[in-house]
Amino acid sequence: MNAATPTLYIEGPAFWASTLPGWNSARAVFRGEAVPADPPAKRPSPQMLAPAERRRAPDTVALALEVAAAAVEASGRAAKDLPCVFASAHGDLGINDYMCATLASDPKLLSPIKFHNSVHNAAVGYWTIGTGCTAASNSLAAYEHSFAAGLLEAAAQCAADQQAVLLAGFDIPAVGALGSVITSRELLAVALVVAPMRTERTVAAFDWSLATGAPAPQRPLPDAAAALQTNAMADALPFFDALARAEAESLDLPLGDRLSLRLR
Repeated sequence: MNAATPTLYIEGPAFWASTLPGWNSARAVFRGEAVPADPPAKRPSPQMLAPAERRRAPDTVALALEVAAAAVEASGRAAKDLPCVFASAHGDLGINDYMCATLASDPKLLSPIKFHNSVHNAAVGYWTIGTGCTAASNSLAAYEHSFAAGLLEAAAQCAADQQAVLLAGFDIPAVGALGSVITSRELLAVALVVAPMRTERTVAAFDWSLATGAPAPQRPLPDAAAALQTNAMADALPFFDALARAEAESLDLPLGDRLSLRLR
């Protein structure tokens, strides 16, 4: 990748955390124009699922579908036509903890439904089935750099195919034995549509490249965003803080110790 990568455009940013339940709320708080929700909101309730499915859906699915639907609606595009990239550092930690504990104690009690929801691509599976999307879909993980990896994947697909791509990122708290080795707290989900051309729904434009060496220092996050840094999707926070402030700047999103996705 080099300096010839095309400028891409952002539509429909979406955000959900218990203290910032929606992009309008998060943007206002990041800009110092509002305060976080008190009391915090409970998990989202995505309306694209039938009521019974909504109650049974795990937190990962509820989060991912909530922000993905908000991003697509704000972009004015049709979900069924959008290729999508879903990113999560760990997938459903609660279900994985349950499965490990059940397999260790009494494997015959393992729930088929929970097994079904344990796979990393469960959320994108719910999305493509619920929206009737037959475009390309992808589920990826890159540990603490999962949002940056997802954005790189979405940008590369968008630039190569000249087609808008939906990106959704989400992670949930670590529980049980996994909580002793994985740091992830609270609920956090983000989404946006990356487009190859400017439209009336464009909220920002960015040039992008890969940069080697140590990432450039990042601007300090506002307190409400910094409070979410214990979530595994925290590498999305500088990006959405920059979107909220709507100021021209350069931003390095680490992909590893010596490689970054550089955005201008």
